[in-house]
Amino acid sequence: MSHQSDLISTDINAYLAQHERKELLRFLTCGNVDDGKSTLIGRLLHDSKMIYEDQLAAVQADSVKSGTTGAGKIDLALLVDGLQAEREQGITIDVAYRYFSTSTRKFIIADTPGHEQYTRNMATGASTCDLAVILIDARYGVQTQTKRHSFIASLLGLKHIIVAINKMDLVGYSEETYRKIQDDYLAFIKTLDLHDVHFIPMSALDGDNVVNPSENMPWFTGMPMMELLNSIEIASDHNFDDARFPVQYVNRPNLDFRGFCGTVASGVFKKGDQITALPSGKTSKIKSIVTFDGELDEAFAAMAVTLTLEDEIDVSRGDIILGKQQAAPSIADKFKATIVWMTEQAMVPGRQYVIKLATRSVSGSVSMIHHRIDVNTLEHHDAMELKLNEIGSCTVAVNAPVVFDPYKRNKTTGSFIVIDRLTNVTVGAGMITGDASAEDWSPVSAAERAIRFSQTASIIALSGANAQQVAYQLERKLFDTGHATTVLEQANNALATAIKNAGLLCLCLDEKPASADLSFDCDQYNVDDIYVALKNRDVIR
Repeated sequence: MSHQSDLISTDINAYLAQHERKELLRFLTCGNVDDGKSTLIGRLLHDSKMIYEDQLAAVQADSVKSGTTGAGKIDLALLVDGLQAEREQGITIDVAYRYFSTSTRKFIIADTPGHEQYTRNMATGASTCDLAVILIDARYGVQTQTKRHSFIASLLGLKHIIVAINKMDLVGYSEETYRKIQDDYLAFIKTLDLHDVHFIPMSALDGDNVVNPSENMPWFTGMPMMELLNSIEIASDHNFDDARFPVQYVNRPNLDFRGFCGTVASGVFKKGDQITALPSGKTSKIKSIVTFDGELDEAFAAMAVTLTLEDEIDVSRGDIILGKQQAAPSIADKFKATIVWMTEQAMVPGRQYVIKLATRSVSGSVSMIHHRIDVNTLEHHDAMELKLNEIGSCTVAVNAPVVFDPYKRNKTTGSFIVIDRLTNVTVGAGMITGDASAEDWSPVSAAERAIRFSQTASIIALSGANAQQVAYQLERKLFDTGHATTVLEQANNALATAIKNAGLLCLCLDEKPASADLSFDCDQYNVDDIYVALKNRDVIR
């Protein structure tokens, strides 16, 4: 089953050309803790002759010290669990990638953690995959983690699922146990968008139905996992109907050449095709499709190319070039999305982030959280924020119109990441579900203003001989620390209330304004004293 070929010794160039033309399948393994994900990958690599001798020798040595399979047995999970903490605890913490090939396909495997606190790692690993292998321990059946990972696989648009019912050796290779788990899983996924589901009973430790058919389960007539991975159809998964080309870079090496570089997100582009650049709406035709190896007549999804146009129209990085399409994309500054939150600091509506969608980066925020999704039960709960590893349905507002499609139609133009503006760290990932509806345009609340300005809107009365000087010094200090404030020199309760309703801090030069929330005598308190007092009373944050 390995990629070994006689061409390696006779014609290396022909072998490399053959290897280059192989179809690539990306898949991940997921499931509960100790279901055998890393062992399964190790078995796949071992039985398909994909392990170098020195690697195998190192794993054999480590099996004596860190193995969990007992005396005399090699622990194949150590091929994947490379972190010291993973080997000490016998668990997977980070996403580990492994590569191998057969005579027909190349594979990239993502081994993802089973623990709940690493949900974000599982979502990261699944985001680029075509297929998910969900392991279930035959002794325990469908567990909470099984449901969580199946939901995330559905959320991220994975079209193919292999349910590997592992450790069948520990239940006596019982067909009854296998059938019950199969029925339980099918009952759970009725509400999920999962259709191409395959079941395989196996023992990853002993190799039953991994690469070779199992002699211990003659009642199973399906294909072993390696054969299924080689034959499952993925070519039709790509969207070849809607041509989308996000512009990554404008290449202008001389006066005679202007090319637009990027990767085709979906569809097919051909020389002479009519195109439209969004968001400008300008049109032209494709003059040439340029690559390092020369010009092409057409380019399709996942190909990195440079397009030149017949007309000198304005196209910039972040724009999207459209070709022939069955469904037009949306252009808006607001959309609905499902967001996976990936950092300790909770996401709250109104806080500003950088939203990166395809090649376009814009400032924006989550304007509303419709509900949080319990990934264990699929129930919806009201939420004011999203914490680490939580998933919610939200409305996202950006500061400039962006071009997008629903994620289920186009993964590239339907997904985005959320970046912290100060640290430049990716803090969330989102899948667009559609346009924002009319009911999302709700009035701005006091709570939303408080989050946006990091303060509780208040009228602050300042009195004393130094009141005016202190007021403007305090305004400067508050402004420099990111707060929204203004000074009101003449008493006017109606105006002060309007300023407060706008979410601002109103510094009012009046001894006793009727609407004051706080009062300070500037003959007793200086600027720093008042600033600290506002901090202690949670007026500013």
